[in-house]
Amino acid sequence: MNSIFHRVSIRAYKEDPVKSVDVEWLLRAAMAAPSACNQQPWEFYVVRDAGVIQALSECSPYSGCAAGAPLVLVPCYRTEGLIAPKYSLIDLSAACENILLQADSLGYGAVWLAVAPEEDRMAAVSKVLNLPDTLKPFCLIPVGVPAETHAQPNRFDRSRIHEI
Repeated sequence: MNSIFHRVSIRAYKEDPVKSVDVEWLLRAAMAAPSACNQQPWEFYVVRDAGVIQALSECSPYSGCAAGAPLVLVPCYRTEGLIAPKYSLIDLSAACENILLQADSLGYGAVWLAVAPEEDRMAAVSKVLNLPDTLKPFCLIPVGVPAETHAQPNRFDRSRIHEI
């Protein structure tokens, strides 16, 4: 539970690599997420190549911070063979939140950089990764040892709670 109240978006990273064993834990956390009808529409690209990371950082007006990360995860969703395809984006959202929480628990910083549902961003990421037509990019998640820290703001707002 500590990561829920500790995790913040980190956009600056030290050069230290993300350990392979930790990448596996990030992906295990992602794949532990719930999904509609247990369809698990996800596929994950693990990008360590600096040139590819640079290209990904240029796919959106908001993804420039990815250029400084030693690792970028690119969660994608399949478009074929799914039981409940219209819930794929929700399924990927749960998986990505798990990645962010696990990154924090392992001492890494990360940030969710939206790609879907913006068609131009999706096309740009698809081109960089040479994705098949049956796989759509959901977001970019740069991960690394934080070069910045800040406290999570208290977002609790009692006025948004309605008891019946």
